[in-house]
Amino acid sequence: MKITVVGAGGNVGSAAALTIAQRDFANELVLVDIERKDGDKTFYPSKGRALDQWQTSPIHGFDTRVKGTVDYADTADSDICIITAGIPRKPGMSRDDLLSINANIVKTVTESLVKHSPNTIIIVVSNPLDVMTYVAWKASGLPAERVIGMAGILDTARYRAFLAEEMEVSPKDIQALILGGHGDTMVPLPRYTTVGGIPVTQLIEKDKLDAIIERTKVGGGELVGLMGTSAWFAPGAAAAQMAEAIALDQNRIFPCAAWLTGQFGINDLYVGVPVKLGKGGVKEIIEIELNADEKAMLDNSCSAVRTVFEDLERIQNS
Repeated sequence: MKITVVGAGGNVGSAAALTIAQRDFANELVLVDIERKDGDKTFYPSKGRALDQWQTSPIHGFDTRVKGTVDYADTADSDICIITAGIPRKPGMSRDDLLSINANIVKTVTESLVKHSPNTIIIVVSNPLDVMTYVAWKASGLPAERVIGMAGILDTARYRAFLAEEMEVSPKDIQALILGGHGDTMVPLPRYTTVGGIPVTQLIEKDKLDAIIERTKVGGGELVGLMGTSAWFAPGAAAAQMAEAIALDQNRIFPCAAWLTGQFGINDLYVGVPVKLGKGGVKEIIEIELNADEKAMLDNSCSAVRTVFEDLERIQNS
């Protein structure tokens, strides 16, 4: 099993890579990033982080060989590729500028990966997540079930962590589900949230549950406010969990950004829904029953995602 992480010189990519190495389900792990120049000096973040991570192998006890590179030829025959490449929005940069730049990065990265690994499975972490997954799919030429976005696992993890803290229970006993786009319009589903099999609505007051749901929706922003930059440990771990489910054919049920062709009444859109994840990528999109309020929230979230799709199309055609 060979796995490649692109953007591994950054925080999210390196966090995903280290989690994969520590779980020890891959034989080879390739970290890719561009070289960085500072004056007359040239630095190779992916090579440095790979070497640093490999030197933890005697401590963490893993055999996964970690290699850093700037050459996509080294990624050849990767079974799974994780794309975390992209830039954050900078002062003075418009939303359109960010969308255009990251779309070009994801497109170029995807084409480089598929050139050397035509049968790979792609997990996209770059933001804006849903539309970047679409960009990767179109650039790859792969079946949609082999190009998947990471969002729902991260959002659900935050939701579960907040619930565990409030109720003073183990997060391992909490199961939950979040649908929709990766952003403020995401749709947490209390009806599908349980603690040790018990509906969460029986264990926590409604006002506290509502507050946790709202905190979850802006969970990424809360971390930016605390650190001055985006999160990396949880996003990296979420991408690694997806890679593990695929690599080991675990048939895990996860919320992931998948291409919809009529499921939930939604067509031609990448958005977060429950999927069965295993060998080959998305084995099944699982349609669950939604009440009128839940369906309205999902439709609203999908409308927000589709607006970003339309913005990208407008930019590319201008």
